[in-house]
Amino acid sequence: MGKEYTKNYSTAELMVVRAAKEIGDGEVVFVGTGLPMIASMLAKYTHAPDSVIIFEAGTIDSALLHLPASVGDSRCVYGASTCRGLFDIFATVLQRGFIDVGFLGGAQVDRHGNLNSTIIGDYHHPRVRLPGSGGAGDIACLSKRTVVIMLHERRRFPETVDYLTSPGWVGGPGGRKKAGLIRGGPASVITNLGVMLFDGQTKEMYLASHHPGISIQQVLENTEFELDASRATETEPPTVEEIDLLRNTIDPEGLFIKR
Repeated sequence: MGKEYTKNYSTAELMVVRAAKEIGDGEVVFVGTGLPMIASMLAKYTHAPDSVIIFEAGTIDSALLHLPASVGDSRCVYGASTCRGLFDIFATVLQRGFIDVGFLGGAQVDRHGNLNSTIIGDYHHPRVRLPGSGGAGDIACLSKRTVVIMLHERRRFPETVDYLTSPGWVGGPGGRKKAGLIRGGPASVITNLGVMLFDGQTKEMYLASHHPGISIQQVLENTEFELDASRATETEPPTVEEIDLLRNTIDPEGLFIKR
């Protein structure tokens, strides 16, 4: 029996559904507050029931009966295998290479997946000062791969980020190795316009799919650097089952997905 797709979905729901597909069954996932939480829960409810969710605040293998409001919410502890601390999560789990997928966000991302969440403009005289790395730099350096979720605007996709907070493929092939990074790199960038992947040879971002109702031209116009769109298809829409899970089981109150 084929999939039953729905036409009744929001862009945020589409992004979550696509992000959930980045999680494989049995993989260990480092999750932050917001859409990554919902994506990881959706993956566990569907194709990845044996995936392991880890929160920055210290819970490992959370069952998540209810959607937490943040990584420090006590609901993260429900059904968890263990509840440690932030230091232990970063030192014992992340640094030792146990994280398969780490979710990230940022204010800017460039063609090689480098992220900026520190400043806009000159570092010493910034137009905007942002929150900074938090744990994002560690996740970008030490996870086996990362998935970026962010809004797609021209100013957010510059030729070069104003400040490199979280390294992607740095300057291209061999860039991470030269920087002393022994593993990882960005796998995908999921936005409100489409899904970008990275070429295995050049390590440059390319458009893999544009969302229904969004043209390739719209994606290109909202990207400052030249983006290869020759491989682009249309993003697969959510199924009836996926939307039902999101609205009635995972986030029924619309905490992070507004409807």
